[in-house]
Amino acid sequence: MSRPSPLPSPILSVRHLKVYFRPRSIWPWQRHGRIRAVDDLHLDLRAGETLGIVGESGCGKSTLARALIGLQAPTSGSIRYAGRELANLSKKDWRPLRRELQMVFQDPLGSLNPKMTVGQIVAEPLRELCPEIDAAEHPLRVAEMLERVGLSRDIVDRHPHEFSGGQAQRIGIARALIVKPKVLICDEAVSALDVSVRAQIVNLLVELRQEYGLTLIFIAHDLAIVRYLCDRVLVMYLGKVMEQAGAAELFGTPKHPYTRALMAAAPAGAAAPVIEASGDKKKAKKRKPPGGDLPSPAHPPMGCVYHTRCPLMETACVGAVPSLRRVGTEHYAACHFVAAPDSAELQR
Repeated sequence: MSRPSPLPSPILSVRHLKVYFRPRSIWPWQRHGRIRAVDDLHLDLRAGETLGIVGESGCGKSTLARALIGLQAPTSGSIRYAGRELANLSKKDWRPLRRELQMVFQDPLGSLNPKMTVGQIVAEPLRELCPEIDAAEHPLRVAEMLERVGLSRDIVDRHPHEFSGGQAQRIGIARALIVKPKVLICDEAVSALDVSVRAQIVNLLVELRQEYGLTLIFIAHDLAIVRYLCDRVLVMYLGKVMEQAGAAELFGTPKHPYTRALMAAAPAGAAAPVIEASGDKKKAKKRKPPGGDLPSPAHPPMGCVYHTRCPLMETACVGAVPSLRRVGTEHYAACHFVAAPDSAELQR
């Protein structure tokens, strides 16, 4: 039996990442626990792949994205990009890396400076990050990039408020890609858009990924888009990884109860085929969205953080934190009730 070829080294590797916050109190005598936005998280991102990150609002997805791009200092842990440690780099040390790691934000209009013209917005990364490029070349590069994302080069003198959400997001994508980054992080980049516009932006990202050889981190609520766009998927809950696997395997055979609950809560167009593919259709129809409210990240449950909403909860779930265990070929889940396959099965 031939052994599988070794996987390529990740371009971005995260280990034991923690991002904690002290919430502000209205009254000085009030005390709050630290908000554990990201709590002991691990992930690997390989060059050329698209990693999807999903989970409910408040699970730490956006905080993770901001930490990866250097906009949020981690409390502890390691973030290594191309072998270089990024955690707690100074602004000066981060500067040359900005060309290689760029981000597209959730709010298309809110992420654009209303006082600047489109031409100024898209050219700004060139001015700040690419001193070797002559300023006389900037207008041509901006015009070409605007056309590449589906906009006219004639809009360079207009301001962000003159555009729709979809057009504004195209401007944001142009701004991110003008410096030809290697890694692009999309933080809910299509969630604020209409359904038809959302599909256009997703298809644009697919084209740009292939054309520029981009490595993507795609954060989203829409499971159908994640299933379509991503090679691998990471499921977060209260700052922790519940499950991660290749997209086909995760949507075909989800292991963690929280992953199944997310799929059950998705719109019919996204959830129905996903759930039916995972096993018995009768059981799938009875599945319900996660019960109860998301616990406070300042006071997460003991043991497994999902146990307060989990239908499988037993005493062991309260007493011990489940480790992220290998349950298949590149498939990992943090659940006491998911059995690890034997070595022969993993080699198939």
